[in-house]
Amino acid sequence: MPRVEREEFINVGVVLYCSSRGFLACISEIDSDRLTAFSPGIDLAEIEDYLGAFREICEGNRHCGSPIALLPSASRFRWLTATRSTILQTSKVHPGLCSDPGETLSRLFMQQVK
Repeated sequence: MPRVEREEFINVGVVLYCSSRGFLACISEIDSDRLTAFSPGIDLAEIEDYLGAFREICEGNRHCGSPIALLPSASRFRWLTATRSTILQTSKVHPGLCSDPGETLSRLFMQQVK
């Protein structure tokens, strides 16, 4: 974000998947001042909706209306991290090891977004 066509991006969240723990979650937060400075007039509510959809898909929320949310967690992760040309994009997947996925997710969020 905020201008995909010019490859301008702002980190707004982190998605973490740990297959051995059955863990798929994301944390996101929009810095509205920073985002609107880059892209005046951007629809922040629309961005929040997209991020909310990411969270619901991570959680496997069957009531969110997305067929992706019904898939197994590995498939949901692949869908979320697939290359796309929309306003909300993920970076390339970075593999690693961790013993506490929740703590790792929080730490990565603080390092990459905050």
